[in-house]
This record gives sequence, C-alpha cells and structure tokens, in this order.
Amino acid sequence: MGIKDFCGAIPRKWKTPRAIIPLFVVELCIEIAALALYGIAQPDLYRTRLWQEGSDHGWNSSPSEIIYAYANYRPISTPLPWSQFVTSFNVIISVVALFLLLVKGIMYICHIFHPLLSAIIHAALVALFAVSIHAQAASDMSDPDQPQPGPPWYITRGCGAPVRPSLRGYCQQAKASFAVTIMLCVLFAAFLALSLYSLVPSRASSAFSRSSSGKYALSAASEADAESAHERPWEMNQVPATPGTTGGMKSPMTPRTTAFNTLSGSMGERAKGKGKGKGKWKGKGKEKEPMARRPDGKLPLRHHISMGDETYQSPAGEAVRS
Repeated sequence: MGIKDFCGAIPRKWKTPRAIIPLFVVELCIEIAALALYGIAQPDLYRTRLWQEGSDHGWNSSPSEIIYAYANYRPISTPLPWSQFVTSFNVIISVVALFLLLVKGIMYICHIFHPLLSAIIHAALVALFAVSIHAQAASDMSDPDQPQPGPPWYITRGCGAPVRPSLRGYCQQAKASFAVTIMLCVLFAAFLALSLYSLVPSRASSAFSRSSSGKYALSAASEADAESAHERPWEMNQVPATPGTTGGMKSPMTPRTTAFNTLSGSMGERAKGKGKGKGKWKGKGKEKEPMARRPDGKLPLRHHISMGDETYQSPAGEAVRS
C-alpha cells in the first residue's frame, strides 16, 4: 500500500458532527474561567499564604524551611504544589489551549478539522493538563515533622474553620483552579475519544477505500501501459526499401506520376472534344483518341506511367517509341 492509498484510507468525516460545536462552546466557557483563575494567581497572590496557613496547622511544611536551608547551604527544593512552576505552567497551558480552540474553530468552519488532526491536538492537551493535575495534587514530604503524603490541604479539607477568614476566598480560588483543570482534562479526553471513534473505519468507508484503491490501481496500470507504449518502437520504424531501388518495384507510384496522369487525362478529354473525326491511332493495347494539335502546329508530349520507354505520336498518327 502506497502513501496515497494510506492517506486515502484515513477517515476524514466525523461520525457525530453535531457534538463538535457544543463541545467547543463548553470548552470556551471553561477555558475563560481557567485563564481568569490562573491569571489572578500569577505570580504569587495566595500560594505562599496557603502554604503558611497549612504549616501553622501542621498540615504541610513551612515556607521558612527553604530560607533556613539556603542559609545553611543545605540543598533543598521547593515542594511541587507550592512552587512557582505550577502557577506559571497553568497560565501557559491555558493560553495555549485558548489559542488552539480558536484554531480548531476556524479549521472546523473550513472543513479541514479532521479526526486524525483532532486526535493529535487533544492527546497533547490531555498530557499537558494531566501534568498540571499531578503538580497541583503532589505531596509535600520536605519536612519530616509535618509530612503531607497527599494533595494540599485546600483540596482535601474545606475552606471553613479553622482556616482564617482572610484566606477563605483564596482557598476557594485555589480549589476552583484545581477543579477547572480536571474539567478541561476530562473535556479534552472526551474530544480524544470522539476523534478515535471517528477514525475507526465503518463498512461504508471500507468499501469506499477499496473502490478508491481499485481506481488508483487502474490509473497506475493505465500509466504503466502508456509508459510501455511510449517506450515501444514505432510501427514505421522499420520502413521497407524505397520503391525503384534495388529489390524494389520497377514503376513506383509517386506524386509526380499522379500529377502527370491527371494532366494526361484532362488533355485526353480536351482532345476528344476538339478532334472528333480526325482518325485514330493504335497504341499498345486498346485504341485511343488522336491527340489534339497545338496552335503552333506541334504535338504535345504524352507522359505515361512507365518509367522505361517513352511514347510519342507522330504527325501521321502513328505511335513512335524512343
């Protein structure tokens, strides 16, 4: 199977086209909310405050541990759920997802948003948002005295008491950010599943691909026949020997001979009309009409087909050979 056959066998139509536009609308609403939440949290609106709040209640490590480690030249890394990487990464992927949504909408309107392309795009988006979910829900085991084996406290616990009232709004924002990340990941996974479902060939598409491959085979065979015919020697390449040469005919039929025959016939008819009753002459074969005399008294020269002896007519009407 060639590349053309393989590309022609890939389905390009959606099996459920009515579900595409509603999914686009839902994705737009969630992505706007995600971009707003991630943008508000950038660069560090409430991340360190929530980290410190959990440390005060013994739910996770303390932000001051990082300062002490740096002061003592002790290698330490910021726990993943409290790092700047998570906040910046969320903003980047939300912008990328919104941009891809605009591109997908334009491609769908132009009828070039095929299931294969959709599967590639949404597989990448699922991977990006899965990384974000893992980073937001990572554990914090940097402080052995206050370990956090699971997700951060604002995910596993409520935002009510004993959390300070000034941090309850930030706690809800962080919880909402995690929720919209999960929603987008699920939505992109649904898009991926729909794309893969549309890529599964049905009976009609299989029959169409077989007919298309047959057409391609016929066209390829016709092209091969044309090439072989082009390479084949022409029928007139082996031209026989020229007539009149050694081994050819003795009296060939040439355009000059045809012209002389035509001229001879017309002159004969003219002589027949003018010279009736002036006698006949006998040549080689049947009798012919006498030749008409020209105004100057001379006889015209008659040229025959034969390329051998030439025949003239004497004034007395007798045939003379030369």
